[in-house]
Amino acid sequence: VSTSHLQLAAFALGTVGWILCTVSMGTVEWRVWHVDNTTVVSSGVAWVGIWKVCFISYLHVSPGYKEQFCQRLSGYDFSIPHEIYAAQALLLIALFMGLLGLTATGSALRNVYMGVAHGTLITRFFLLGGCFYVFAGLCVLVPVSWNFYSVTHNQSIAFPPSYYLPPSPTAQEAGAAIPIGIAAVVLLLLSGVFALSYRFPVAESAVTK
Repeated sequence: VSTSHLQLAAFALGTVGWILCTVSMGTVEWRVWHVDNTTVVSSGVAWVGIWKVCFISYLHVSPGYKEQFCQRLSGYDFSIPHEIYAAQALLLIALFMGLLGLTATGSALRNVYMGVAHGTLITRFFLLGGCFYVFAGLCVLVPVSWNFYSVTHNQSIAFPPSYYLPPSPTAQEAGAAIPIGIAAVVLLLLSGVFALSYRFPVAESAVTK
């Protein structure tokens, strides 16, 4: 038990990183678009996520009331940039890999704290969990970096007319999903490093022999 403190920290950090990955994936604020035409986009701000696009509109309701209009991003629309579809796939893979990492490290910690002296099995579980954590972190890093690059270069998106958005914003900025994703990357990679650093203690009698 005394040799697995880092691995316990890996499990804790991995759990938080996995939760942040889930939050980032479900958050619509990946890109914040500022538009001039407020006829439909009443607030002048639209949120572009990896699953849908949303904005506040007064068009179909009485003045003084607001309604959030959302349009799901269709997988058959080739005008949507590749980084959005890549984010969908990679974050789903990251969730699955992170869950496998939690399962592997949790199983190893269970053996440690229950006194199961099977060094090879425990070490393999920690190593496997560490690899899953690192792979999950990299899967989050790619879409976060790619979308942040697109934001900083103010890249446009040719939305279909049904989205009621112009192809280019007057300005755009990174939304809340980007820093949440960065935090998830850091925690998942740290978890991987901690889990991979495990070394099963060698008994003194074995060393003497």
